[in-house]
This record gives sequence, C-alpha cells and structure tokens, in this order.
Amino acid sequence: MKKILFAASEALPFAASGGLGDVIGSLPAAIKQAEKDCDIRVIMPLYDKVGKVYRSRMTKVLETTVELGWRRQYCGLYSLVEKGVTYYFIDNEFYYRRGTLYGEGDDGERFAFFCKAVVDLLPQIDFYPDYLHAHDWQAALAVVYLKCMYADREGYRDIKTVFTIHNIQYQGIYDLYNMGDLLGLHERFAPVLEFNGCMNFMKGAIVCADMVSTVSPTYAKEILSPEYSHGLHHVLEMCKGKLTGILNGIDREYYNPAKDKELVRNFSYMRPEGKKECKKYLQEYLSLPVREDVPMIVMITRLVSHKGLDIVKDSLYSLLEENVQFVLLGTGDFAYERFFDEAARRFPGKMRTLLKYDKELSKRIYAAGDIFLMPSLSEPCGLAQMIASRYGTVPVVRETGGLYDSIRDNGWEGGGNGFTFAPYTGMELYGAVKRALNAYESKEEWEKLVLKVMRFDFSWKKSAKLYIQMYERLN
Repeated sequence: MKKILFAASEALPFAASGGLGDVIGSLPAAIKQAEKDCDIRVIMPLYDKVGKVYRSRMTKVLETTVELGWRRQYCGLYSLVEKGVTYYFIDNEFYYRRGTLYGEGDDGERFAFFCKAVVDLLPQIDFYPDYLHAHDWQAALAVVYLKCMYADREGYRDIKTVFTIHNIQYQGIYDLYNMGDLLGLHERFAPVLEFNGCMNFMKGAIVCADMVSTVSPTYAKEILSPEYSHGLHHVLEMCKGKLTGILNGIDREYYNPAKDKELVRNFSYMRPEGKKECKKYLQEYLSLPVREDVPMIVMITRLVSHKGLDIVKDSLYSLLEENVQFVLLGTGDFAYERFFDEAARRFPGKMRTLLKYDKELSKRIYAAGDIFLMPSLSEPCGLAQMIASRYGTVPVVRETGGLYDSIRDNGWEGGGNGFTFAPYTGMELYGAVKRALNAYESKEEWEKLVLKVMRFDFSWKKSAKLYIQMYERLN
C-alpha cells in the first residue's frame, strides 16, 4: 500500500485563498479514487477561518511541543476524514489565529513552525509516508528539514520527497542571518537555502526534493527562462532532470452547474436552458439591462499585474464600445481597483466592478457569463478557465502556462474550446475577444461551442494517474 502525505498551507473546503486550496482539496481524493489501495493524508494549519461545521467533526489526536530555533512551542493535532482522505490540522493559536491565512509580518516563522511540525509529528502519529509531497513555499521547509535533519533517522530515511511549484513568484525570502534563530538549522546548511544573499525557502526545496513538479507542462518549460523564473532559472536548470509538469484539474462535483445550490437554476450540457436564467438573474442583481442578445464578458481574478490587467486596461474602453456587458469580480492592487471602479462609473449601463472576494457570487458569475476573459501575463496552470468551461462560459485566454495546455483556439484545425492569442498587447486581446463576439452573433454555432466547452473533461482523472506514475518513478 502506497502511503502519501501532502503538506500544504490551505485546502478546500476548510480554508483557502486561491488555486492551491482547490488543488489540495481535490487532488488527494482523486489519487485515492485512482489507486484505492493507497493511504492518502493531508496536513495543514488549523486557521481560525476553519469553520465550526468542520471543527465539530474533528478528533483530537495529540498535544505536544515543537522546537523551532530557541523556541519550544505548543502544537496540537486534530484530524477528520473527507472523501476517503485523512486531513490533519496543526493547532497553534499564536501562529494561526490571525483572521487571515497569509500576509503577516512573521509568515516565515509561522510556516517554518508548520513545516517543522510536519516532520516532527510523523513518529507520534505512527505514519511514515513513502512520499512526502510539499506544495509551494509555505510547505517547502518540510522537504528541507527532512533531508537536512531527519534523513538518517529510523523511519525517515526511505521517505521520497516531491515539491510542487504552484507559483514561482512567491518564494519565501528572508534574511539569511536568521537561519539558526528562525529555523533552527545549523549554519552548515546555509548553502542549501542561500540565494542572492538571502534565505530562500523555495530554492531549498528545489535543491533537496527528489522530484520537482509544476502545475502544467508548459509552465515547467517556461520557468527555465529568466522571463518566468523570478530569478530561479539557474537553480532549476541544474535540477532540470527532476523537473516535470502535470496539468491541474478541477473537482467536477464541487463545480457542477447541474447541482450547484448557489445558482438560481441548475443546468447541464444535456439541459442547457437554465444558463439563460442564470444570466438574467445576474443582470437583475447587478442592475444591468436584462438582454439575452447582449454577450456578457466576465472576469474573476486577483487584481495583480501578472493576471494581464495592463492589457485589459489598454483595450477595455474599446471593448465597452462594442455591444457587450462586462462584469469583473476581484480585489488586489489599489491602482487596478481604482481604474476598474472608475470604468464602471463611466459605463453604468455596460459594466459592473465588484471589489471583493466572494466564492458564492463567483459561481453565479461563471454560470451567467457568455465569455470568460483570462489574458494572463503568466499563469502556472489556472483553474478559472476550466471552471468557466464547466459552466458553459467560453474562455478567451492568452497562450501561456496552463492556459496554453488547456485551451485551444476555435479556429484551430479540428476545432477548439475557446479563443486564444499570444502577443501580450491590448490589441491582440481585443482581436481575440472580437472573434468571440463575432461567433456569438451566430446563435446556432455559439450554442454548439458552449455545449462543446461544457463537455470538455478537466477532471483530475488523467492528472491523478500521472501523479501516481511520478511517484512510482522515484522507487
């Protein structure tokens, strides 16, 4: 029986802020489904944002302490089972009762404690995995601790390690002089973590892991170049032999328009009529003109530069001169928030800007939209284009990372499942949207395309098998 332990800073439905939470909430269960004779477990922090409904199901496993540098900190461990997967939650209110998951001044210490606890607790729960699979910089030190401090200990020496990069932009960079004080690591391990005179958690995991993966094949190639690597291309080039890319999937049950309780009416590719009512509902909810014939362009995104917002700004007013409605949901950089809020004021009959994070509303927007805009400068994988497809909203994307791996242009030989463009300019974005608008004018052809994108299989089924094959290559 294979034993796999996922270490990650978030997971749906317990606490999540983005795509990482979606992945950790669905990938372990997909692997369990594909390989039933497998013991899959996940470990994450017990944030105060984890709701009462889940806390009421938890079992207290143990109380102990964890050493981190000069500190000896309380550590509680709770567990519950979800979809055949055991989830562990590391409890320490000083670190995780913050009202947020990230963005604290001591994030380095908070997640160093988490990673140290991950490896410390293995003998106490009597679970030595065959594979420790750590995700992103917040869990990177679990790999470093295992390889640097625990590799020769009984039970630990046979554990293989995988580190997955979900977004290389965020690396966990801190002052190197704090390594002993903050992490409790001897100075002889400084070369493992040192990068450009700083301590880099992600770099340490890349060097130490037996396998490094990314969340799409194209992104695995892109991060070998300075344009996409945020400085780590030399490190990745040295580790290229253990680098691979596997495209993410989505949980087709969680994102299921036929059963989604957030929708005013459910629908499917077999019975697509309800999508029109979802569009009408959103138009009424947002006080937009209720018109079925007007294509609704939607964006659900963090308002940050790598999401392509600069070229959206360049082309937005031209797009709004077309016969369209435009709905944007998200929060982020103040300059973008101000621009899109002002644009909505200038075009009150055509645009709405919703500056907030709202998971329930986002699903209603996915269901109501006709065209989903995702023009990212860089996109490791992207799940939004897959979710939009599931809800019958045709993606318009830039050809980068996982967007390139998941969406093919409608003009592609054999037909595609969206509209794509490559050069990073507002003009190219406008051209791709214009082709989608032209296609929308032919009702029969558009309905065929909508049904096609809804049927497209973005489940974890194929990807889960690829992860299993990756683990087996480490034996």
